[in-house]
Amino acid sequence: MKLSDKVIIAIKNDIATGKLKKGEKIPAEPELMEQYEVGRSTIREAIKTLAISGILKVQQGSGTFVTSTIKDESLTQRLRRADFDEVNTVRFLLEKEIARLACVNRTPADLEQMRELLEQRQNAIDINQQKKCAEADIKFHISVAKASGNSILFDLYQNFTSVMRDFFSKRDEENIASFAANQQLHEELATAIANREQDAAEQVIKSILHNNY
Repeated sequence: MKLSDKVIIAIKNDIATGKLKKGEKIPAEPELMEQYEVGRSTIREAIKTLAISGILKVQQGSGTFVTSTIKDESLTQRLRRADFDEVNTVRFLLEKEIARLACVNRTPADLEQMRELLEQRQNAIDINQQKKCAEADIKFHISVAKASGNSILFDLYQNFTSVMRDFFSKRDEENIASFAANQQLHEELATAIANREQDAAEQVIKSILHNNY
């Protein structure tokens, strides 16, 4: 994550929590630089992005003001501005329950879909195609959510996919090795679900998310 992205998240959080209210002037550049421990160019990039999105308005000679609240944002938008560690913590709680339910409710069709997506994931690793591998990875986890048999959990999990795609898109091609290192864990998860082994599935989820994959 770029430094300017972290500043954007922090300012949005201040607006969402009411620390910065609509119509208020945000701190001057020197104060923001000290607060976030970044350079002037980073602050200016963050403010420019927030101004383009309509959240801030820069008035020459007067300063920068909050022009929009963030109370009505969607869950997906909220996740996009969240700290990745926070997202990963919630994702673990969600995936743990999803895996537990999948062990109970999975169908032969669910298991077949998981196997097909794991094969796609492995094929993408073999030809060093990170984007294809990331997409197969996400679809595999979505298939596990579907196998849980709980439509609300399934819908909630799909909101996480936008964050996951953003995260994977920022990884360079060299990180295909990380996908390769976790392929066996994903296969173990599918096996645990097929065998209805809830404790084993939870342990695999812990291992996968420990590496953010």
